[in-house]
Amino acid sequence: MSIDNRKSGGTVVKKYWKTTMVKWLVLPMLLVSLVGGMPTNTKAEESLNLNVDAAILVDADSGKILYEQNADAALGIASMTKMMTEYLLFEAIEEGKISWEQQYSVNEYTYKISQDRRLSNVPLREDGTYSIRELYEAMAIYSANAATIAIAETIAGTEENFVKLMNEKAAEMGLENYKFVNSTGLNNADLQGMHPASTGETDENVMPASSVAKLAYLLMKDYPEVLETTKIPHKIFREGTSDAIKMSNWNWMLPGLVYEYEGVDGLKTGTTDFAGHSFTGTAERNGMRVIAVVMKAVDANGKGSYEARFDATRALFDFGFAQFTKVELIPEGYKIPGHKNLKVNKGKEDTVAIAVKEPISMLIKSSDKDLYKPVFTPLEDKLEAEVKKDTVVGKVHLEKSEGTDYGYITGDQGSVDVVTTEAVKKAGWFSLMLQGIGKFFSGLWDSTTDFVGGLF
Repeated sequence: MSIDNRKSGGTVVKKYWKTTMVKWLVLPMLLVSLVGGMPTNTKAEESLNLNVDAAILVDADSGKILYEQNADAALGIASMTKMMTEYLLFEAIEEGKISWEQQYSVNEYTYKISQDRRLSNVPLREDGTYSIRELYEAMAIYSANAATIAIAETIAGTEENFVKLMNEKAAEMGLENYKFVNSTGLNNADLQGMHPASTGETDENVMPASSVAKLAYLLMKDYPEVLETTKIPHKIFREGTSDAIKMSNWNWMLPGLVYEYEGVDGLKTGTTDFAGHSFTGTAERNGMRVIAVVMKAVDANGKGSYEARFDATRALFDFGFAQFTKVELIPEGYKIPGHKNLKVNKGKEDTVAIAVKEPISMLIKSSDKDLYKPVFTPLEDKLEAEVKKDTVVGKVHLEKSEGTDYGYITGDQGSVDVVTTEAVKKAGWFSLMLQGIGKFFSGLWDSTTDFVGGLF
């Protein structure tokens, strides 16, 4: 090979490697550019790759949404329905409408449903009477359907009337895209033709994961004692009688059960052909409690199972407890930049100092701490003297400057009051007169200045 050919070959090799290196360097930059050009403030920004139709994870203390996936789609809820029945039961007892020891007499409807062992049930005697407490325990632990209908009838007279209460309470709670057609979550076709008359024979209860989570959140907020029952792994129904039957909790994430998870103490499973394998779970660790909802969970082969729903819930719990910590972002007495004072009309002072009344704490990722900024919303632009200390003058909430923020399950912004930190007395008549004269001449001077400026 001649020297020229060697040089030419070397040049070709150099060009080849140069071109190849450029491609390998440019390709990652191009991919980063493409990804960077995609919207970042979207709810699809972060995915746990859950095999579910919908999911949501919520801080049980504040209602802050930590993660969601298709959470606004209305889906079947099956026996998660019973959380609404539990809420209305606790409310009726609180209001003195019924009592725990009140007795229920079995009728044809509840008897026939209780004998269908294909459904989750404790068999009820045709001529039997049962206390509301033992019916409630059968519902909360064993998801017993006939026991649930019995509670509904005790509260409202008929299940038909109870369904009306369910839908009314859902509206009052601010739930969205819901439909209750019975008290249990069964398909109406399973009710042997005895379903509520105002509903269809194959109707189902439906609700999005976001509303299911909100229902669970309100149930635990208003009636935390529900967890004293939902945490029971096993209990004997009618213990000491010939009707005794062992109830095993369908929540297999409870301590001692097959899919146990540290801190789990509730809340409600749900399984039908329509709803698939669904679950509303709650767990507490180190003072932090979360609520997880998974709907129609399936395994890697697309098959629904008990394991699939608990695996999906475990993934949500792991994510919540590993990634989030409670951080005080705004301390008590914090003075908002740009809003440290508010104007006062007819006061001895022209302004009054204002500050945040209570601290704002939030479950966040540690890397997000500096991304939240306070936003002040005043009730009025100025106050009228006399102004008392601790007068509420507005609200402050936190907004994330970048990245995904799912908001709150309650729909609010996690705001707290902003109050005056001192009092301002009303000025006397002489001071008010001087203020008036000052404002007159100030206005006159401004007008004169404008006039003179117009001449020149």
